[in-house]
Amino acid sequence: MQLNFRRFGKGPPLIILHGLLGSSENWLTIAKKVSSVFTVFLPDQRNHGLSPHNEIHDYDSMSNDIYEFAEGLDMKKLFLAGHSMGGKTAMKFAMSWPEMLQGLMIADISPVSGEKDRLKAYKEHYNILKSIKETDITEVTSRTDADNMLADKIPEGKVRSLILKNLQRDENKKFFWKINADILLNNLDNIVEEIPFVHPVTGFPVIFLKGELSDYISEKDYSVITRYFPAAEIRIIRNAGHWLHAENPEAVAEALLDLLDL
Repeated sequence: MQLNFRRFGKGPPLIILHGLLGSSENWLTIAKKVSSVFTVFLPDQRNHGLSPHNEIHDYDSMSNDIYEFAEGLDMKKLFLAGHSMGGKTAMKFAMSWPEMLQGLMIADISPVSGEKDRLKAYKEHYNILKSIKETDITEVTSRTDADNMLADKIPEGKVRSLILKNLQRDENKKFFWKINADILLNNLDNIVEEIPFVHPVTGFPVIFLKGELSDYISEKDYSVITRYFPAAEIRIIRNAGHWLHAENPEAVAEALLDLLDL
């Protein structure tokens, strides 16, 4: 699949993968902060941003997309980072092609989660995707109008702000959704599933970031993380929730830079 992407900087290649409902735009600030030492690639994952839509949306297909992306740009070795769904894609890639990695950073997601946590994540994402599907934006003239339409169904302002980045105008100046909510809703079970353990992955530095105010990684997940990645370092990002790259970009950028020195 030919993924849309943005490119910044110079140095060894670093691919950063956004999360569910996100796009390459979400990581622009951090990409620019580290572009003096990395060549940063920000792809839109399938069914997001300006990348193609496809009925299949699971971690096998998304990690294969990244392999094809790297191969197409002749990347033999690379650094890889991902947030939430993008973090799971990155972990799946690491399980499949560890020989290609020079470093891995996973932002606020565990390879596995308990049934209760998976159910909570499913319900949260289901509500958001259903709200997008049910919001008729054909006559919307501004993002403020769309924000007001979503406010009753999605009260969290930060979440709505993320979602509204998926609005784009067509050639007739009409808004449309870049993400495919139908496909994502149909594949939501795949998105919240765990990454199967194959074998411990070693040979390159690994950093996991946990938002201090987030429950996507719990203390009980630490032993699971080090089972998958025995050398993993787990860092707490202070004063940040799940959207830690937006709430504390300096700390996230610092972790990426540290991959070069570990």
